[in-house]
Amino acid sequence: MIRRILTLAGIALISCVDLKAQEIKIITVVESIVPAGIGRSRIIEHDQDMSYEAFTTERTDGKKSDQSTVRRKDLKLDKFKETKLLNFYSLAGINFQNIASNDAIISNKLTEMVQQGWQLLHTTSGVESNAGADDGEGIFITRFVFMRPATTE
Repeated sequence: MIRRILTLAGIALISCVDLKAQEIKIITVVESIVPAGIGRSRIIEHDQDMSYEAFTTERTDGKKSDQSTVRRKDLKLDKFKETKLLNFYSLAGINFQNIASNDAIISNKLTEMVQQGWQLLHTTSGVESNAGADDGEGIFITRFVFMRPATTE
């Protein structure tokens, strides 16, 4: 009897699971940490589809690679959106007004994504920071990974 109930419950649970295809989208935020505010900060979003398969090769013996047949210029998208952001630093040093302004713009973008049916799955960030007096370059990068049910057109 318990076995029958568990089987029926399992069938009911499986029938409730949404098995539709999912669509993934990544939004990347690059914020400059170059002193004096001369860097470039942006929200980057791809605006055309690409297939990884066109850039994938196979190794048959573990050593020989056909990756040299994949041309770098073919990897680059022609269409993408970029939203200008402020840099973390100004002439006087770290600029908290710039950070708050960026937060407002990024929050607005993320809110728009959620309103369009995207669900935030994961966020990851990294930094390449100033390594001393001779290194005046750096970026803070954040990737937001979204998912939503694939649309059928």
